[in-house]
Parts: sequence; C-alpha cells; structure tokens
Amino acid sequence: MKSISFRIENYIAYVTINRPEVLNCFNYDTLSQLQQVVDELHIDENVCVVIFTGAGDKAFSAGADLKERKTLTTQEVRRNVRAIRDVFNSIANLPQPTIAAVNGHALGGGFEWLLACDFAIAVNEALLGLTETSWAIIPGAGGTQRLPRLIGEMKAKEMILTAAKITASEAASLGIVLKTVTRESLLIECESLAMRMMQNGPVAVRQAKYAITQGMNTDIQTGLAIESKAYELVIPTEDRLEALQAFSEKRQPAFQGK
Repeated sequence: MKSISFRIENYIAYVTINRPEVLNCFNYDTLSQLQQVVDELHIDENVCVVIFTGAGDKAFSAGADLKERKTLTTQEVRRNVRAIRDVFNSIANLPQPTIAAVNGHALGGGFEWLLACDFAIAVNEALLGLTETSWAIIPGAGGTQRLPRLIGEMKAKEMILTAAKITASEAASLGIVLKTVTRESLLIECESLAMRMMQNGPVAVRQAKYAITQGMNTDIQTGLAIESKAYELVIPTEDRLEALQAFSEKRQPAFQGK
C-alpha cells in the first residue's frame, strides 16, 4: 500500500500522506515516496499550485515514526534525518506555490512540513508544536531555521526549548498559519486561495515566489538584485503582452504560462 496519495485536478496537485492509523508519521518508505512525488512536481509545468495534507481527521502529521525509529541503528537514524530534511527542502524549493491543508495536529516533523510550505490553513482544533526537545532531540528538518525566520528568534526559542504545543488560533496570531477554519471548509479555503493565485500569470507567480523566498535569506541589496533578475524573465513572456492587450480591450486576460 502506498503511503502517499497523489492526484492532479484543474492544475492543482493534491499530495496526501495516507497513514492515518499512525497519525501520518514519516517512516523511511513514506519519505522516499514523498521525495519521488515532489521531484516529479518540480518539473511539471502543468501544475500551478500544490496542496499538501494528511489523511483522516486527527493529524496532519505527528512527525517521525517513533516505532520505526526505535528499531533503527544510529546510521539508519542519520539516514532518516537526512531524508526528511532533504524532502522538506525540496518542498520549500518547489517553483509552484504550496499550501499546507492542516487537517489535524502538526507536531515535530509534521510542523516542519508545514513550515516548508508557502501557506498553511488549519482546522480550528489542530495543535502545533516543535516537540523534539521533549524526546531529547532537536528539530532536524528545518524547524530551528524556518520558525525563527517566520515568528522571530525569541518566540521560536520559547516554543522549541519548552516543546510547547499551541492552538491553531495562537498559530494564526503568530503568522504561522494564514487562517483557521472548520474541518468542512478546509479544502474549500485552500482551493479558493489556489484559484486566486491561478488567475494571475503563471510565470509571474513562480518568479515572484522565487524572488521573495530567495530574497528573505539574504541582505536587501542582494534581494533587490534577485528581484531584478526575476523581473527580466517575465518581460519577454507572451503573458505580459496578453495582460496589456486584455486591459486595452477591457476583458480578462487568457494566460498561457509562456
């Protein structure tokens, strides 16, 4: 049985961890399957937005599969940590906008998965936290780096060093999730966000994401240079000319992604 469910519909890719019986935890096989899917998405120009979620109604993901971890050698533990770090980096580097549809608790590696996405929308009852220090380890899939960049160093240290679990509402107030919603409206809200982005020029959306993401990890002058290069890539596109033509004709543009 595959641990990852994957489908593409209306230019949106839906990627689901399908292990609800173990709270969608990541074992090595799941990480390998997820990496394969993400690698395919990276080069798929027909996918405009990617939505990640977990199966069931209890957990987005509770992180590493501790039952598996208990059976691993030290070398295998290092292999797993590298695999989860690599796949989350791959998600963060996808050219398409990514949305975490947080259908339940997001803890440990599950929270780091959320942090690797561009947006997160969570159900009201979800709990979120980097709880690794309570297991005598540290976040090893980007949590110590992405969380402080998102909410500030002091608050991130408090959350990580105390292994705190916060509510979805608290996460929204900190800017960790975009909004909280009812379970029934979770996918609707995620698809609505996806559709709002997909109304715009596909090349421009990808380049804007690239400029923001890369610029956030450097000084402003380097960031401005990144922005300039990204802008250069949209100037010769047919979509840019179509937008101008549509404006003059007072109609909606028909973007082609080229």
